Amino acid sequence: MKVHLDCFPCFLKQALIALRLGTSDEILQETILKDIMDYIKAADTSMPPAYTTTFIHRKIRQMLGGDPFSNIKTEYNKIALGLYSKLKTIVSESKEPLVIASKLAIAGNVIDFGIFTSIDIESTINRAMNDNLNVDDSKDFLESLSYADEILYLLDNAGEIVFDRILIEALIENKKKVKAVVKGSPVINDATILDAEESGLTKVCEVIDNGSDAVGTILQWTSKKFQDEFNRAQMIISKGQGNFETLLHARKNIYFLFQSKCGVVSKELGLSNGAMLLMKG
Repeated sequence: MKVHLDCFPCFLKQALIALRLGTSDEILQETILKDIMDYIKAADTSMPPAYTTTFIHRKIRQMLGGDPFSNIKTEYNKIALGLYSKLKTIVSESKEPLVIASKLAIAGNVIDFGIFTSIDIESTINRAMNDNLNVDDSKDFLESLSYADEILYLLDNAGEIVFDRILIEALIENKKKVKAVVKGSPVINDATILDAEESGLTKVCEVIDNGSDAVGTILQWTSKKFQDEFNRAQMIISKGQGNFETLLHARKNIYFLFQSKCGVVSKELGLSNGAMLLMKG
């Protein structure tokens, strides 16, 4: 994925969402918004949007003196945990637990406050259960799982991490060893080790961080330890649009689970906004 002209107003929109979460001081909001213009002007249009977004959010956190998404992340971890029993029942009563758990994980990708200011989780769950995936490589996905003993699972957002826990538990029930990956430090509402703890995931599987605060997974900005894990992984499950943008051509045995939430990505894929994908890399 590369930066398109339509990405430029989106950079500003994302920044404004973060600033309004981080402070009610409109003078400070204006000051920071003007400062991040330099990063937007310098955007490398040959690279994925995640590069520019990473610089923007680093600057926002620096100037705010903290993480503007910390409270809303904890809030949605709690909201998602309130749905945990319902989600587990849906999976346990299904004829294809891994496929259903995957669809629920994709439904959870709607929890993205870097893009949305409000979400409807319940309707997204219903849509995932009742509609076909717009891109459905689940047969290849299940076949790859049959050959892989160990899975590297790249997490995306807080709140959503509870939906990922459901899929990870289904994988473990199928005798797979799963290693989940969070961000090395806060960026937007992406999951960190704190979110893994709040969601109960650290009690389910091993959780490591990628040593990076980048949006998506920009491999050259991650730790050597994570790069070694990534390169030797038998199979990778990659959650979220940011990971899709940055890892699309990274390797063959990777599966992207996400919702297409912006016009640029949707247009590239030939799909409408909100499309749900289980897509082989």
